[in-house]
Amino acid sequence: MDRRDFLRLTSVAGALSAGGLGLEQVARAAELDSGWRTFELVTEIQVRDPGKQARVWVPVPFAQNTGYQRNTQTTWQVQGQGTAALVRVPGYDVQTVVAQWPDGAADAQRSVTITSRFQTRDRRVDLSLPPNRRAPRESRETLRRYLQPTALLPTDGIVKATSDQITRGLRGNVAKARAIYEWVVDNTHRVADTPGCGLGDVRYMLVTRNMGGKCADISAVFVALSRAAGVPARDAYGIRVADSQLGYKSLGKSGDVTHAQHCRAEFYAEGYGWVPVDPADVRKVMLEEPPRNLPMDNPQVQAARVMLFGSWEMNWVAYNHGHDVSLPGSLLPAVPFLMYPNGETRAGRIDSLDADDFRYRIHARRVSA
Repeated sequence: MDRRDFLRLTSVAGALSAGGLGLEQVARAAELDSGWRTFELVTEIQVRDPGKQARVWVPVPFAQNTGYQRNTQTTWQVQGQGTAALVRVPGYDVQTVVAQWPDGAADAQRSVTITSRFQTRDRRVDLSLPPNRRAPRESRETLRRYLQPTALLPTDGIVKATSDQITRGLRGNVAKARAIYEWVVDNTHRVADTPGCGLGDVRYMLVTRNMGGKCADISAVFVALSRAAGVPARDAYGIRVADSQLGYKSLGKSGDVTHAQHCRAEFYAEGYGWVPVDPADVRKVMLEEPPRNLPMDNPQVQAARVMLFGSWEMNWVAYNHGHDVSLPGSLLPAVPFLMYPNGETRAGRIDSLDADDFRYRIHARRVSA
């Protein structure tokens, strides 16, 4: 796609111009540079927990090239007599650098620095066009995988009932996914004090009607409801690496991105391929965009709502689509997903959000190709 094609947002302009809404955002979107940009992401970790048999697992951008992300190269340096290796977790596209230290290193400085360099470009699927017979097709095996339930994303019971109600009478994956997306935007809300990015326990959210959370919660609802409707869908776990070029202060981060992890989603439709969506960021705009607590009919919110069904601004890098991830070499149960650095010692798992025992910093910057 060239600059005129990417985020020209014909559908956005048509939807918003009638009400005079979001024109500034539409104009900025039309000016986005859809060329490739190169970034460097550096993760520095210190294991302060005194326990023996220390290991850490650090997610890194996936290795395969896509139309929006490519040329990933990852290197690392380990201190404190440790060793490290790049490992791919079976079953999904999860890649992680696994570092570990011998018991005799418990009193030494145990640290690892991981550097990933990659390229991204902004992504949009134009759903106003008819399906393209030449669009890339996903394998049946992959589509079956992304229809399956996971520990926190069931597809039966209340999830199935809710999905059926939302999609009743609709045909085709695009129509069903759009209805689910609109329902998720309308019925969830962002809760600022949610730890990390949330957990994504969809059944709990629906049963308790507590639909608040952050991106991992909101994206999970979209994915589970889509799978229950027979629409292949998946979470995309990653981290923001640059400021937004769309004028949204809440939708970007550069420099210190230690707390800038973000989960997105996508669904599959024949003739279009994988379609990017991000209902969680619509709710983030509502809560955080100045002057904060914006109403749903605010022009910035309306622009984001239309734009984020079918496009991603790639000031963000994808790590993986994994669920129920068994960390290589760990003796503990699988983690729901791998978006933060994880660690454990003989005493148990280190809290990935605890800066005292598991200190890490993540820094992102744009670099020359």
